[in-house]
Amino acid sequence: MNRISCMKRRRCSFFGMIGLRLLLMTVFAVSGGSPHAEENTPDSPLRNPKQGGIYVVAHRGAHNGIPENSLAAYAKAIELGADFVEIDVRATKDGKLVSIHNDRVDAYVEGASGRVRDFTLKELREFDIGSRVGPQWKGTQVPTLDEIFTLCKGKCGIYLDLKESATIFDLAKKVEKYGMEHDVLWYGPIYAMRELKKLKERHPWCILMPDPIQEKGIPLVVKRLHPRVIAATWDRYSKSFVDACHAAGAIVIVDESDPSCWEDAIEWGSDGIQTNHPAKLIALLKARDAGK
Repeated sequence: MNRISCMKRRRCSFFGMIGLRLLLMTVFAVSGGSPHAEENTPDSPLRNPKQGGIYVVAHRGAHNGIPENSLAAYAKAIELGADFVEIDVRATKDGKLVSIHNDRVDAYVEGASGRVRDFTLKELREFDIGSRVGPQWKGTQVPTLDEIFTLCKGKCGIYLDLKESATIFDLAKKVEKYGMEHDVLWYGPIYAMRELKKLKERHPWCILMPDPIQEKGIPLVVKRLHPRVIAATWDRYSKSFVDACHAAGAIVIVDESDPSCWEDAIEWGSDGIQTNHPAKLIALLKARDAGK
């Protein structure tokens, strides 16, 4: 395989500009088995992947031809059978939590400009974020977290990527409100271990998912946090990275570059893949499963 074609899709933001912020992920699956993922036993926080033994994370929902980070994109991901939907959390001017990736609305709304944090929820909800994708999506609104939790509860996990102006403890309260404590993975890069540890101390039910950034960082995050799950990005990924995670008793979920990376990720024993193409990945996993 041509590894050059697997250049990593970079994350736009791990944290807001004002200090460290964390990313939040959820795992939810109801069937299937995995050679690496833990069984759904009383001492395990993870449910089994839905198909192919690998967790599928729908990045910004299933947004091919659908407005990203919209209820429609998340509903489509649920319909496809994704284990996770990835959500970008931002706070509005009046402190409400919504899902929108960019810190500005410019790319989503025609004739409007400004930062998400400078609009109230009512003002944001007046924007049409669907027409830019297609006339059939006219009137699509920026969704609130309450709408997303209501949509996903009991159907699909939620990956919350915490952006600017939102806080981990506000999100923890919301997770508890919807009774999804054991379906949530809390992501944070290695330099946010202090925040992850504080979160775990205040909310022991949290399932931490640290990103060591590089393979050499794995021993440190394992020593400090004892995670069940470790995150990775494709630009610093390898089979030895996977092996080191498994040797430490953790599974690993990688943020891929594009579909050309899937075969390597699967061959190396990855336990989950975040992708912009969930339908294609799910179809591949089902075909592989059927061929066994």
